[in-house]
Amino acid sequence: MMKRFGTAPKRGIQYRTRLGAYAILVRDGQVLLTFQEEPEPEFQIPGGGIDPGESMVPALRREVFEETGWSIGSPLRIGAFRCFVFLPEYDMWADKICHVFLARPAMRISAPTEQGHHCHWVSPDMAPTLVESLGAKHFLRKTLHQLS
Repeated sequence: MMKRFGTAPKRGIQYRTRLGAYAILVRDGQVLLTFQEEPEPEFQIPGGGIDPGESMVPALRREVFEETGWSIGSPLRIGAFRCFVFLPEYDMWADKICHVFLARPAMRISAPTEQGHHCHWVSPDMAPTLVESLGAKHFLRKTLHQLS
């Protein structure tokens, strides 16, 4: 059974399944996070929705590049979680299925191409305290603990 984080689904609301791929990116003892300005300012592990017809790893590579400007190598799926949320940018309630990968930031190609995103290198101790997503916090703590 997949672990759920956040609030339970609300009665009377129709949720659409939204698949996503997200990365925990570690290099030289630091973790790469993205800071998203809107719809709410927050730190996140890079990643996002998988488009129709897109496979998980290509979606992960695309999302990480858009949000950080980095290419990644050796993505390894380490788990998944779900959360029930409202996505204001899509004006929809979503049952988000978030697949989490551990990957190596390989090369910085450019600044983030997705407007309103900024990448930040932070310490492994700081990363879980900065991200908002409870699922991301869980996977950061678990993964970074195993890597130490």
